Amino acid sequence: MKIDKKKIKKVVLAYSGGLDTSIIIPWLKENYNNCEVIAVAGNVGQDDELDGLEEKAIKTGASKLYILDLCDDYVDNYIIPTMQAGAEYETYLLGTSHARPCIAKGLVEIALKEGADAIAHGCTGKGNDQVRFELAVKHFAPNMPIIAPWREWNIKSREEEIDYAEAHNIPLRINRETNYSKDKNLWHLSHEGLDLEDTGNEPTYEKEGFLEMGVSPINAPDVPTYVELDFEAGKPVALNGEKMSAKNIILALNKLGGDNGIGIIDIVENRLVGMKCRGVYETPGGAILYRAHEILESICLDKQTLHEKTRLSVTFGELVYNGQWFTPLREALTAFVDKTQEHVTGKVKLKLYKGNIIKAGVWSDWSLYSESIATFGESDYDQSKAAGFIDLFGLPIQVQAEVTAKNAK
Repeated sequence: MKIDKKKIKKVVLAYSGGLDTSIIIPWLKENYNNCEVIAVAGNVGQDDELDGLEEKAIKTGASKLYILDLCDDYVDNYIIPTMQAGAEYETYLLGTSHARPCIAKGLVEIALKEGADAIAHGCTGKGNDQVRFELAVKHFAPNMPIIAPWREWNIKSREEEIDYAEAHNIPLRINRETNYSKDKNLWHLSHEGLDLEDTGNEPTYEKEGFLEMGVSPINAPDVPTYVELDFEAGKPVALNGEKMSAKNIILALNKLGGDNGIGIIDIVENRLVGMKCRGVYETPGGAILYRAHEILESICLDKQTLHEKTRLSVTFGELVYNGQWFTPLREALTAFVDKTQEHVTGKVKLKLYKGNIIKAGVWSDWSLYSESIATFGESDYDQSKAAGFIDLFGLPIQVQAEVTAKNAK
């Protein structure tokens, strides 16, 4: 959609206070007729990144700042359904991906409330987030103009962004030496850029300040930590016997997992826009939750359902990664997953040790595992019936061999 700049009087900006969105406020005013800029920050658990945000937004030219408390919505309606699906993307647990539709939904609500002429975001033209934000906007406000400065301005790099910020007296929390591109919320933290752009460089896991949600497995304790998770219908409901919300379980697991070097991955992923990109992700609580849920499903789901769900989890993960949360297919897959979770209820015990998540026990009243049937000891299972089963199961192989032999003569 081509934007008529003369008609842009009020812009709602997805605002984080980071480098990109900090310089976008003055840039919008300079390039869009000194328009009013309303900043909107979605709180999805980025903690201290929200400190002083209103003062900073106002000082850099915004007329006001909304901080939307989206944590519970994010956990209950995006994280948990994705976890129940077992969905990931190339081992990445989708921390940035499913936060974007949640934030964008709130962004559109404010834009409509304020009567905005356009929505703006700080996503680059190289990344996936531009797609995630804009597809969500198209769902909730299909005719809303979208301004993406990275696709318009002459700034070519993060170094030039810093130059722009310094020229406009915009305070930054980063410097040129620690200028990783990061995204943080209650589920994860991502690191991109600088030395990570060379795939031959080992990440500096042991360097103070690099990891923020935990420690390197090398620096983790020499003794294991045990955790017990209770699930009801596929949703986490208790940690170590204490009932709590899914959000608080994730936050507690972040601490336990982080302390034990859990959930750190270094991957080169295939971005939606076509390029490969390297990133280091920290997802300590998420890694534990995914593994516990997977273990519980292994005893609660029948073979066909488990195998089909595993196949569909790839599609689910791709939809989330590609920004297609608000689509009929994602909704249909969630309905399928919800049905599979009806009896995924029970307890899982795990041992956390130096980056490893080790299965230590699983129990469920809905378990399909029968010790009396599977035992190597005496049981009521009639082993003689296996001969007839093999004869029928192997009949196509036998017939094929006989026909091949006959025609080879």
